[in-house]
Amino acid sequence: MRLGTAAAVAAITVIGAGAAAVAVGRYASETALKPSPDHPLPGDSRLTVHSATDERIVLTRSLASLRPGTYGLTGNGCHAVVGSVVHGTPHPADAVVRRLERVTHGTLKPGKRMRLTPQVHIGNPRDALGLDCADVDIPGELGPLPAWFLPGVRDTWVITAHGLGTTREHPMVVMPFLHRHRLPVLDLAYRNDIGAPRTADGINHLGDTEWRDLDAAIRYALRYGAHDVVLYGWSTGATMALRAAVHSALSDRISGLVLDSPVLDRHATVRALAAARRVPRALLPLVVRAAEGTTGMPVDRPEDAVDPDELTIPTLLFHGPDDMIAPWAASRSFAARRSELITLQPVPHAPHAAMWNADPSRYEEALRRFLTPLM
Repeated sequence: MRLGTAAAVAAITVIGAGAAAVAVGRYASETALKPSPDHPLPGDSRLTVHSATDERIVLTRSLASLRPGTYGLTGNGCHAVVGSVVHGTPHPADAVVRRLERVTHGTLKPGKRMRLTPQVHIGNPRDALGLDCADVDIPGELGPLPAWFLPGVRDTWVITAHGLGTTREHPMVVMPFLHRHRLPVLDLAYRNDIGAPRTADGINHLGDTEWRDLDAAIRYALRYGAHDVVLYGWSTGATMALRAAVHSALSDRISGLVLDSPVLDRHATVRALAAARRVPRALLPLVVRAAEGTTGMPVDRPEDAVDPDELTIPTLLFHGPDDMIAPWAASRSFAARRSELITLQPVPHAPHAAMWNADPSRYEEALRRFLTPLM
């Protein structure tokens, strides 16, 4: 549903502010709070394939296609992986040349519309990465939660949680690194994911309720051999990790947190998601107010998904100023308030939840330094 600003204002005039707020709340639930891989996120521009060879692809020139690093490239019936921008190769002025790592499926025909995504791999870790894994079900409060378990010899397990607009395939970007360091990995699908239990409202609560599925994963890990766990989340998955660290009865068994692009200022995130769904600017305050009631966001303290003063666990936080969904300023403020506990790793030129993609080597070195004392 697309509403023009004038039509929306007219509707408010005719049916009254109270009824309009209810209508907008319903609209927010169906748009901003239901992000999925099929819906664009802010800054998620469509790119046209100009041409492709075995090693190069030419795409529409834009801020997105000029980003450094490694990304998935996805479109209707097609998925590929692209690497860094290639300089010094002849190309049209309105285009960009990037390395083409591989085509996972489909055909990159000229004219095809695609978009970059931080979700590089598709499938499962065995097929996509050649890593041994098992399909397991984690008992959750709403029912069984599907997960992939990748074995390792250490008794510290890493539990991963994806974020907005992605699936449990997203954490596969760091699985080769974690496998090299012999860390067991439990990669979770949580409520409202494909194959997981659905809630009555079917919306994302921005970590406010989803963290309990992560808590269930902690219990599962400890039951099956983990001595302690590291929680590793992206976007709202990072928010889930923070809330579990503060609220879980098993928080003493969490030895570390890795947060990538955490959603901390949830009002700002709701506004960004709603704007990306073409909600008129005039209606954004009503969308935020509706989301407060739906998701449990604090009205008086929206910038803190978790109070940093309550945190007691060593934390590595990856984030950057180009994130259009989760404000960088919120992460800087959060880390500054607990600088003795939180290590902030700034990552320039990276969109939301794509800090690894922008510079995999630098990212993994920071990850290695943080995790080594916890292994």
